[in-house]
Amino acid sequence: MHKSVMALSFTAALLAYPAQAQTLNVATAGDQNMVDYIKDYLGPMFEKSHPGVKVVAVGTGPGDGGSQKIYEKLDAQKKAGSAAVDFDVVVIHQKAAGTMVQEGLLNKYREKIATGSLVTRDTATNSLGADVSGFVMPMFHSQTAIAYNPDLVKSPPSSYPELREWAAKNPKQFGYNGIKGGMSGVAFVTGWVAAFAGDAAKLESGPYDASTKAAWDKAMTDLKEFNKNVIITPGNAGTLDMLNRGEIAMGPVWVDMFYTWKADGKLPPNMRLKLVSPGMPGQPMYYAIPNKAAQDKLAAEFVALATSPDVQAEGIVKRFNWYPGIDAKNLEGKLDKAAWQALFTDISPEDLAAKGKPFPIGPYFNDILETYEKKVAN
Repeated sequence: MHKSVMALSFTAALLAYPAQAQTLNVATAGDQNMVDYIKDYLGPMFEKSHPGVKVVAVGTGPGDGGSQKIYEKLDAQKKAGSAAVDFDVVVIHQKAAGTMVQEGLLNKYREKIATGSLVTRDTATNSLGADVSGFVMPMFHSQTAIAYNPDLVKSPPSSYPELREWAAKNPKQFGYNGIKGGMSGVAFVTGWVAAFAGDAAKLESGPYDASTKAAWDKAMTDLKEFNKNVIITPGNAGTLDMLNRGEIAMGPVWVDMFYTWKADGKLPPNMRLKLVSPGMPGQPMYYAIPNKAAQDKLAAEFVALATSPDVQAEGIVKRFNWYPGIDAKNLEGKLDKAAWQALFTDISPEDLAAKGKPFPIGPYFNDILETYEKKVAN
């Protein structure tokens, strides 16, 4: 969305409500389902508990580009010396969150809300190497894992080393998309480097050292050898499609896509998931409150509602098959047994806490992709 069009749509939304109404303005990056979630679910719920308040939601577009538009708006208003910014709550990706914290565009609010203590995952404090502690609350976590057909894989590998051995003994039964066409394959590759190249914590938190990639040679050589025994799929959906047709027995997938495909009958109902050690990456979306938000108190109350166990259970888990932003253990008893078992039987809350990893910080992420192209894909 062009910046001027975004501004016009936002102004139009504001004018739709009477001047005397107290308005909470929420800007969200992401696909249309993110906007709909706020407009159709969270907004009405918040309005019901806050008579006289209207929640106005505007979408800024999918991917990091949508978060960049929010950053540009807040940055421009800061530089203009605005007494109050246009947005009270923003929903943003990791990359933008780190930048906004570093540039003083966000309010430190997490300790002020009751749900702030319900999240202990490192994604609440570390955003691709940037310290965001106190400035964000995860809305949800998307997660990658290994999907497998239990009819074909009786004892699935539980770690990257075991998976490497399994693929050598079962050629062309594992599939992933390399680093083209989908982030499930990219996640598998970054997880491989973290598992076999040493110092995973440095990849996740920095500091960046350009010489580090020299230590990846053996891991990348082994990955090239691994690729000789696997199928390179067309992408995220391609991996799931080949699993569905039985052309491969195992492959990395996004957990929410996996469950959606199962619900739609596009995967056999017996398909299962495994989160292998030492871990695989996922990524959150964040709720944040800008500095100089006109309704900062209401904004904090909105985020507290959005990250409460009841709303995380019904809105995040049941509606979207996402993992919750707060620690999953806090949802126990909030979901019916069938919904809990559907999401947490294969990957327990403890597995998620221990093995759900962030992607590497930006420079290492780029180095991994570049090294893969040079040493694995050629």
